[in-house]
Amino acid sequence: MIKKYFGTDGIRGKVGEAPITAEFMLKLGWAAGRVLGQGGKVLIGKDTRISGYMFESALEAGLSAAGVNIGLLGPLPTPAIAYLTRTLHAQAGIVISASHNPYYDNGVKFFSAQGAKLPDDIEHAIERELERPLSCVDSAQLGKAERVSDAAGRYIEFCKSSIPPGMDFGRMKLVVDCAHGAAYRVAPKVLRELGAEVIKLGAEPDGLNINANCGSIHPQNLQSAVLKHGADLGIALDGDGDRVIMVDHKGELVDGDELLFIIALSRLQEKTLGGGVVGTLMSNFGLETALKQRGVEFDRAAVGDRYVLERLHQKGWLLGGESSGHIICLDRTTTGDGIISALQVLAALRQTGVTLYESKQGITKYPQCLINVKLTRGFDIEKSKAVQDAVQHAQVQLNGQGRILLRPSGTEPLVRVMVEGGDQRQVETLAGHLASVISQAISEVYS
Repeated sequence: MIKKYFGTDGIRGKVGEAPITAEFMLKLGWAAGRVLGQGGKVLIGKDTRISGYMFESALEAGLSAAGVNIGLLGPLPTPAIAYLTRTLHAQAGIVISASHNPYYDNGVKFFSAQGAKLPDDIEHAIERELERPLSCVDSAQLGKAERVSDAAGRYIEFCKSSIPPGMDFGRMKLVVDCAHGAAYRVAPKVLRELGAEVIKLGAEPDGLNINANCGSIHPQNLQSAVLKHGADLGIALDGDGDRVIMVDHKGELVDGDELLFIIALSRLQEKTLGGGVVGTLMSNFGLETALKQRGVEFDRAAVGDRYVLERLHQKGWLLGGESSGHIICLDRTTTGDGIISALQVLAALRQTGVTLYESKQGITKYPQCLINVKLTRGFDIEKSKAVQDAVQHAQVQLNGQGRILLRPSGTEPLVRVMVEGGDQRQVETLAGHLASVISQAISEVYS
């Protein structure tokens, strides 16, 4: 059954354009409240986008009209809402965020009472309620709203508990880029309370600067700051704090594949890995090779942390992630968490006594080129003869020594063109040609 509103990562779009409107959010809060049940409590958290105020109020009103109580968390990372939903015994958690997207986008994600993504049947039930006329319970049954004043403190303590007891990061100098987003307060506090010297970047949100030339998708300032301050490493989070990439002391990027490898190797040495590792179709072949050389099974899920999590549950494994920095440590928490993932890497470095630069040497990444091409709604790349002919030609050129992936984004109007192989120049040439063919094919159909 196809969903009308829910995508792979909640509901997302441009503010002011359906369905990302105040009117829809009011109805969504009401519909969710009707499905989740009267008399319970739903938590609402958000990132730092200016539109978060508007949507928070609309969702609050809708939930109240359905007879559901509301706990307001304020700006907190997405994984914090998942954690607090579980530990405060709420019926569900709502996150108002568009993750790594610009400020003019926004969206809504839901967590179940167990701190996991809502199952499909609940999302379908909410969509069915959205088709009904909005109504209001009797005044005596209206939901009440309260601010959860200790929400940030609870989450900070949870993050600190994710590393071995007694461990600290004293004498470590860290640069932390919070992307002017949801983690701008809690991430520096966690690291400082664990003894690190912290230099903050991207920690002055104004409602419009979230993800703007900063954070995990724009790490150039972080790279410069690490070198300028002579830091041990840098940590870059995205706007809602569920993904992380790092920068080593030489200013080199360390992406999600490399971080996943470092955590996996640490768990393997401690005999706590608990099975294999789940990556995605976009994970570098070098990660798969490095893990298999050490006897660790590797499996690929579809792109998206939702699918990584599903595969982990299917396999009964504990560790998985994406190249973008979504890393899931099920032995620590229920969802991807940028701060907790960073702490696992720092703990591994502390235990081994080596630098981040040295730790990543165990994985040799294959050259990979990723190009985003604007995709017009309705265009099917699989049915385009020109595109498929170009793919076949590129596969011949790779001669079995690489991979090609064309993947429509689940959150943006883009198709991601990825080519991976043994030669950097060839990979870039093939990816550029495929991107050009796709653009031309789209323009011919819609010109």
